[in-house]
Amino acid sequence: MTSDLILDYLSSTDSLRFLDRGFTVDCDSDHYGCNLEMPKVKTNRVKYPEGWELIEPTLRELQTKMREAEDDPHDGKRKCEALWPIFKIAHQKSRYIFDLYHRRKEISKELYDFCMDQGYADRNLIAKWKKPGYERLCCLRCMQPRDHNFQTTCVCRVPKNLREEKVIECVHCGCRGCASGD
Repeated sequence: MTSDLILDYLSSTDSLRFLDRGFTVDCDSDHYGCNLEMPKVKTNRVKYPEGWELIEPTLRELQTKMREAEDDPHDGKRKCEALWPIFKIAHQKSRYIFDLYHRRKEISKELYDFCMDQGYADRNLIAKWKKPGYERLCCLRCMQPRDHNFQTTCVCRVPKNLREEKVIECVHCGCRGCASGD
């Protein structure tokens, strides 16, 4: 539609919205008072909190490693082994942010919450790390009884001194032992 056709069509109405075209036309009874408005552009710009520039290089490096692990071919590996590097890197990112805030106290609460909200760390895993007995938990699947035989936890949660086999690997994430007593 040209603007002349729109103006001719609008002579009978006061205002018309072209929702599918993305603009609004407000018009008086005469043709000179028409006003075309484009919709406001929504931007997804994120406002980074103070201190972000200190942790950004490490998080970007871990994201690059994660992308490489996701794209890595898994020929010759078992189906579960293909996911182990991804679990390992996700654990590293969460542990990095946890240590910066809870142990070393180098980042602010605002930056910590920002990292949680943006998905740089696993909020549920960090919540478990705060509880006694779960300080070294590798992933949440290792403590869920529904994912294991006999409705127990993963073998990596058994302390090393109580194991029959000394070298084990978790089927879910490849962990070799994350019990608190180790």
